[in-house]
Amino acid sequence: MTSNTNASNPGKMGERPSIEKMERTVSDSEYHRNMTRRILWKMDTRVLPVLSLLFLCSFLDRANVGNARIIGLEKDLNLSNTQYTQGLAVFYATYIASELPSNLLLKKITPKIWLPLLTIVWGVITMCLGFVKNVGSFIGVRALLGIAEGGLFPGIVLYLSGLYTRQEMALRMGIFYTAASLSGAFGGLLARGLSAIGPRGGLEGWRWIFIIEGLMTILAGLVAYLLLPTSVTTAPYLTEEEKEYAARRLQGDTGADTANGTSPVLEREERFRWSEVHRGVFNLQVWLTATAYFSLGAGLYSFGLFLPTILNDLKITSNPNQTQLWSVIPYAVATPVTVLIAFASDRLKLRGVMMLFTLPIAIIGYAVIANVASAHVRFAMTSLMAIGMYSSIPCILVWNTNNSAGHYKRATTSALQLIIGNAGGFVATFVYPPRDAPLYHRGHTILLGLLVYAWFAVLANVLWCNKINKDKAAGKYEKYEGCGDDRDPAFKMIL
Repeated sequence: MTSNTNASNPGKMGERPSIEKMERTVSDSEYHRNMTRRILWKMDTRVLPVLSLLFLCSFLDRANVGNARIIGLEKDLNLSNTQYTQGLAVFYATYIASELPSNLLLKKITPKIWLPLLTIVWGVITMCLGFVKNVGSFIGVRALLGIAEGGLFPGIVLYLSGLYTRQEMALRMGIFYTAASLSGAFGGLLARGLSAIGPRGGLEGWRWIFIIEGLMTILAGLVAYLLLPTSVTTAPYLTEEEKEYAARRLQGDTGADTANGTSPVLEREERFRWSEVHRGVFNLQVWLTATAYFSLGAGLYSFGLFLPTILNDLKITSNPNQTQLWSVIPYAVATPVTVLIAFASDRLKLRGVMMLFTLPIAIIGYAVIANVASAHVRFAMTSLMAIGMYSSIPCILVWNTNNSAGHYKRATTSALQLIIGNAGGFVATFVYPPRDAPLYHRGHTILLGLLVYAWFAVLANVLWCNKINKDKAAGKYEKYEGCGDDRDPAFKMIL
């Protein structure tokens, strides 16, 4: 009897969907999948390679001073270790100071113009490093390089957040960030080749590293200007239908199924309010992720700056040119692992939880290299250090933006995390003084301690995000329903 009633009264509980409705649902789902696949393919193959090229140039021009150092820079400029360290510290000071102002200019000037312009400017400055004659000019040019480079990374993160949804960001950041690890490998090979040019034209070999790499950076900036779109709505490689769909999907308004634990919240347009800045600054999550990123940054920057020096002091190579080649290996090993972890992070929709497994790899590497005398064992540990740190970076970079909604709160937390995180570069410049060679026990131990802290900070943030999700499920955030930001009960924190 009940069955007959349901059959004759559409819309009642227990009704079997009609064939037409099922076909329409399948058709709509297939449409969303096809459109998303087409849009992502076009952006992945046109935008990510260009941004990766810029980031590769950035890391090359930031870390090439480490390659130049072991083949004559200090000797020819009469640099003491203190003066060399001052040059590194000044770079990071100006780099950090320029991040937030640069991001504020990004929207006004547009990414298509601002990011390539920054690249061209720092390419010119890098070339100038090839002509410095004394300590003052070395430190001054490094300061200018920091100002020019400082806006690129936060600008790229902000730019990508306007092209991809939050559940797509980790893999893209992983692919993009492999440019950093590739730059280490490529930088070692390139430095080996370029150093062989000199002395020529009255210039030593280390000067040609700066000159040629600076010229390559300028060319990369010109390519970026030609290929980067300002936004999905202006991308020339998207059809009008794809542009409209791409814009709607970023707002969660495509009609596709959003019951995936990410964010069905439609973020509203909002006017600037200081209360949103306050909500970003006094957010526990950003301080946990930012200080963890600070620890990772200290390890990452010191790795890039001092790996050639550390390997040279191992005495496993016969000359500095061989050392340049050996420095390729840790980066080459870290690259595929970084992409794999980023892919898994997006598939599993986990950020901090992934880092709880990747950070111990670097921790083990630092613990062993700090306390073992065998040169070959210590060299093997550099690969573990690279794997653990590089594979953790994409997760922590997107975690904070994933869990921040409301434009001005997200802008605040993103800038704050990067400013604090990149301050790790200051630590990096001081942890490996020559007097600690060849074991560098103190430097390795400092970074070991920082990475252990990072692990506990990540664990604390995972637990905190889980608590927020439980509180939302228990109805403690009901008053924020429909608010259009991360306080909405429908907005689930990614762990």
